[in-house]
Amino acid sequence: MEVFLLKSKIHRAAVTSADVNYEGSLTISADLAELVELQEYERILVGNLSNGERFETYAIYGVRNQRVIQLNGAAAHLGKTGDRLTIMSFGAYDSEEATTHQPKIIVLDEKNRVLEKRI
Repeated sequence: MEVFLLKSKIHRAAVTSADVNYEGSLTISADLAELVELQEYERILVGNLSNGERFETYAIYGVRNQRVIQLNGAAAHLGKTGDRLTIMSFGAYDSEEATTHQPKIIVLDEKNRVLEKRI
């Protein structure tokens, strides 16, 4: 049997910009995504802590060390600069893997600097 568990989480990421004309996705600075082993183009679930919106999209890497979190396409209508997001990905694990699995989690401050790592 497979069980779906939280694989990666970037908690309290601050939206730095939005581009409704981009075709879709959420841009995340590559270094932040890689810290939690979030792959480029991986499916993500995003919760906007500021307005309660939740949506699914995929991650694309932004410029390293720029601390960018950009809403793109339709998602640009679901938040604004300064909103805080929780960005999550999930993985399928067999029963044995599930007993020892620990998600990779980072918590960010208002400037998207890492405050805490659970990796």
